[in-house]
Amino acid sequence: MTNPALSLSQRSLRSVWHPCTQMKQHERLPPLAIARGQGVWLYDEAGNRYLDGISSWWVNLFGHANPRINAALIDQLGTLEHAMISGSTHAPVVELSERLSALTGGVLGHAFYASDGASAVEIALKMSAHYWRNSGQPDKHQYVYLAQSYHGETMGALSVTDVDIFRHAYQPLVRQTHIAPSPDARLAATPQQAANQAAQAMEALLQQHGSTIAAVIVEPLVQCATGMAMHDPDYLRQLRALCDRYQVHLIADEIAVGCGRTGTFFACEQAGIWPDFITLSKGISGGYLPLSLVLTRDSIYQAFYDDDVRTAFLHSHSYTGNPLACRAALACLDIFESEDVLARNQILGQQLDQALQPLAQHPAVRHVRRQGMIWACDIDPAAIPDQSADDARNGMAGGTFSQRYHLAARQRGLLLRPIGNTIYLMPPYVLHAVELQHLADGALGSLLDVLEPAA
Repeated sequence: MTNPALSLSQRSLRSVWHPCTQMKQHERLPPLAIARGQGVWLYDEAGNRYLDGISSWWVNLFGHANPRINAALIDQLGTLEHAMISGSTHAPVVELSERLSALTGGVLGHAFYASDGASAVEIALKMSAHYWRNSGQPDKHQYVYLAQSYHGETMGALSVTDVDIFRHAYQPLVRQTHIAPSPDARLAATPQQAANQAAQAMEALLQQHGSTIAAVIVEPLVQCATGMAMHDPDYLRQLRALCDRYQVHLIADEIAVGCGRTGTFFACEQAGIWPDFITLSKGISGGYLPLSLVLTRDSIYQAFYDDDVRTAFLHSHSYTGNPLACRAALACLDIFESEDVLARNQILGQQLDQALQPLAQHPAVRHVRRQGMIWACDIDPAAIPDQSADDARNGMAGGTFSQRYHLAARQRGLLLRPIGNTIYLMPPYVLHAVELQHLADGALGSLLDVLEPAA
């Protein structure tokens, strides 16, 4: 029963188990109750507004309540809300599949749909191992992932995720796989040197284990969830050559970095290569509806094409290829095309760099970096004060740097969520000049609030 005396945040704590959260911490910092969204802004129940500086977990590309996406969904609601695509099909799923394949120049296609990023990773991993089985090489069922990588939290995705806080409780259940060094540009004197070192280590691993490895999975250009670790595109070129040499599939997890986030529609384009599988989710539906998909090569698809049902790829879920989600994705593709979003984002990214110069020049800031519409920096741990009475007087008692920064940003009208000591901005693509300056000013002000709390 609803208790009208309780706020929405209080009711949420009684009824909702929030993700990526130690629920006890919400006793100190209740969840923010969002009432509505418009453009880059989210509004709480009291009418306070917050600039969505991380695109609501990296999904909202074109602003909240976008009129073009709204109109497409309203139209689709009057036609077809859902129909199973096992044994049937519909126009939105066909058109979306065709248009995505065209964006790869026809190299990748045969779109297979799911609901979320981890599910898409599961599909790609299963497809790869099943391909090798169908091709008479059943021993090729191992995977390689990179240090600092994140690919999701289902059991299969956890087996290729290098985030201990997600893995440790489930370690007995997680399949053992191979881990290779990250090409993170911060790990060497130059980005190229980091790429070369990581590629050399990958070659040594494939030389030793290539006969049992089905696929290597990588987040192209940016390893997002472990601190926006960026790498040189040449690493992807070297990795593509290694996978070809040792007959191993290359899976490009573009769930976070695709859909224009890194500067091109697919991040792999900047290396001039195509993988064997691409996974997409997050921004593909503009943040409107759960949707993910896997694109793959025709040669892989053909290995499943047979009279024997046991060679078929039998993965499924009830909402595969949902028409509403596909229609939202088509509306996003229309916006990309008609508004020349990628060219506009080049300018917007440069404007972000300029507006964020005061933050970049703060003495506690390290490793300032940007890739497309992802801006990040690291904060020197030595500059972060211990939790103290000063923090308590400013309403930030307790918590990590990330938690204190998040709260400080909220007080300045921003939604930002650092990863450890890494501050990052990943805003919607529709920022105007005044909004961009508010984001930049608030990002710096929030850092000052945490590092230099007032007496």
